[in-house]
Amino acid sequence: MEEDKKKSGKTEHEMRWYISLAVLVFVLFCCCTMFFFMIYRYNGVSKGWDTIMKVLQPITFGLVIAYLINPIMKFFEKHLLHFLEPRVQKEKKCRKIARSIATGGAVVVFVLIVILLFAMMIPQLISSISGMVNSLPKQVDSFIDWFNGLTNSDNEIIQSLETNMMDMVTYLENWVKESFLPNIQTYITSITSGVINMVKVLMNAIIGLIVSVYVLMTKEKFIGQSKKIVYAIFKPVRGNVIIDTFRKSNEIFGGFISGKLLDSAIIGVLCYICLLIMKMPYTLLVSVFVGLTNIIPFFGPFIGAIPSVIIIALADPIKGIYFLIFIFILQQVDGNIIGPKILGDSTGLNSFWVVFAIMVGGGLFGIGGMILGVPTFAVIYYIIDKTVDYCLRKRKLPEDTDEYIRLEKVDEKTNEIVLLEEPVEEASEKKELHIPSIKKKEKK
Repeated sequence: MEEDKKKSGKTEHEMRWYISLAVLVFVLFCCCTMFFFMIYRYNGVSKGWDTIMKVLQPITFGLVIAYLINPIMKFFEKHLLHFLEPRVQKEKKCRKIARSIATGGAVVVFVLIVILLFAMMIPQLISSISGMVNSLPKQVDSFIDWFNGLTNSDNEIIQSLETNMMDMVTYLENWVKESFLPNIQTYITSITSGVINMVKVLMNAIIGLIVSVYVLMTKEKFIGQSKKIVYAIFKPVRGNVIIDTFRKSNEIFGGFISGKLLDSAIIGVLCYICLLIMKMPYTLLVSVFVGLTNIIPFFGPFIGAIPSVIIIALADPIKGIYFLIFIFILQQVDGNIIGPKILGDSTGLNSFWVVFAIMVGGGLFGIGGMILGVPTFAVIYYIIDKTVDYCLRKRKLPEDTDEYIRLEKVDEKTNEIVLLEEPVEEASEKKELHIPSIKKKEKK
């Protein structure tokens, strides 16, 4: 009995801390949102923030790369330990050798994947884009001819289209003469600045790769130091809740990001193979675009499909229609078969909350918010869910959501759930179909 009381007291104390943590997360979210708007509202703060971000960019790259290649490193390390343990006597030395080789191997794999992707994509992308630009006038003419063939009987539509095309050409000519040529020096300066920034980002990425090696080599020490700080500031019960929340957050983010990257890669490859078989134009360009935008949950397929359909339709309108049908089928396969198999229930969110997280994240933080909004909201949802369960358990009420769907009220004396009475028609239909109805609990 005493042990049960101690356990219940400990659980109650932990769950009280979950409530405090939920409030803290909400307050932090509000503060972060206010800070974000303050940065973009005031120029002085914005410039200071940009300077800090530029300084920390190599560290940020390093942490992101380390997080992405950590599973590869763990895979190599696991197999290397099996190989080295019988051959190296000292355990510490064995682990150090395995970690060094595994980290080096993971970095090499990452670099090779990046180089391979760029080597495959860039030449064909340049070829596709240059071919598209060169053939654009012919494609527009052929598209107009195709449209004229559909509207031969209506001369007004044809004349209106021709007038609009002429107006567009005139507008482009005026823009080149009045805006582009007078400001060409500004454009050249902007392009030069863009190239310099790209070189800086590339250098920061290389430094970040080196940083990722140090992070992976000593990640256990960093984790240990973080836990040490948590338990130094908070009591053990509260510290346990914080560690558990961070562990769950890592599980949600890791599962979502790795699963989404794999899912998007599979969709990109499938799209490329199928478009080759269908002999579609701009196969690689469209496949890369579809694969990349698929990283964005829910809205990604639509973002990738619309411009891809336009590009293909300019080359061949009929193939544009075929592509639209194909991409719809591909996204259905991804949404119902591939995605669930890879991602499973990694976030624990239903469709409504996924859309909500994407809309809020995208509205506040752009593309990055659309991608990371779902796992971030999943962590918040997890904390709130734990808090709600604790409050219900404290009141000796059921925690299962299904039990509240047909709830009318909770009996104040017995604490039992009283269900709504079924309509007479619904009850008779259930009787005919032999569907067992849920019995209403009687008040005591």
